Amino acid sequence: MSNKIIIANFKMNLSSKEEAIDLCQYYQQKDKELPNVDFIAAPDFLWLEDVVKLGVITSSQDCFFEDSGAFTGEISPMILKGLGIKYCIIGHSERRKLGDTDEIVNKKIKAVVKNGLIPILCIGETLEQKQSGQKEEILRNQITKALDNIPLSTFHSLIIAYEPVWAIGTGLAENPDEAEKTMEFILNLAKQIIPEIEIKMIYGGSVDALNIASFVSKKIIQGALVGGSSLKKEEFVKILEIANSSNNPS
Repeated sequence: MSNKIIIANFKMNLSSKEEAIDLCQYYQQKDKELPNVDFIAAPDFLWLEDVVKLGVITSSQDCFFEDSGAFTGEISPMILKGLGIKYCIIGHSERRKLGDTDEIVNKKIKAVVKNGLIPILCIGETLEQKQSGQKEEILRNQITKALDNIPLSTFHSLIIAYEPVWAIGTGLAENPDEAEKTMEFILNLAKQIIPEIEIKMIYGGSVDALNIASFVSKKIIQGALVGGSSLKKEEFVKILEIANSSNNPS
C-alpha cells in the first residue's frame, strides 16, 4: 500500500518568506506524525529554495520548456533540479488560461522529465464542456497531446491531477463517484500511451476537510492537489490526518 499524496499549492498567496516557512514547517512537523501520507509543498518560486532547506518535499508551480537562453522572466527546469526540487506542476488550468496550450504543456513535460523532475500533470474540463457532453473528448485531447512522444530514458513516474476547471476555487467539488469514473477513464488512456511508466492519480478542485475522505476512499484516487485549504493551518492538517487514515490498497 503506497502513501497518499497531499500537495499544497499555495499559488501566489504567500506574501513573505516567513509565511512560507511557517506554513511548511508546521505541515512538515504534523506530517512526520502521519506515516501513511506524503506532504508536498508548492510555494511561490521565490520561496522554493527556503522550503527545500527545511527538508520538505517540494514542487514548483510551473516551469519553462528550455533549460537556458534568452527567455526573460522564465524559470529553468534545470535550475529547479539544481535547487533540490523533486516535482513540477504542469498544465494547471490557471496556467492554461494565461496561454499554456496542450503543445506547450507537452514541451514542458519533456523538459521536466529530461531534468529528472516528476511532472504533476493537471487536466480538466470547463463547466460548459461538461454540460455539452464534451468532457471525455476534452480530457482525451489533453492527455494524448500532453504525453505525446515523451522520451522514456528519464521518464519513470507521473502524477496526473484531475481538476475540473469549474470546481477550482468555487467550493463546488466534483461528486466523488463521478470523479472516480472519470479518473479511471484518464488512467486507462494514459496507460495505453505510456505503459512503462508508474502513474498515480490525484483529485483537485475545492478539496477540504469535509470532502477529502470521500475522495481518498476511492481505490484509484491516491491523493489530492489542494489550493485554498492549504492556506488554513488546521483545515489542511485535518486533510493530512484523514488521508493518513485512509487504508485503501494502491
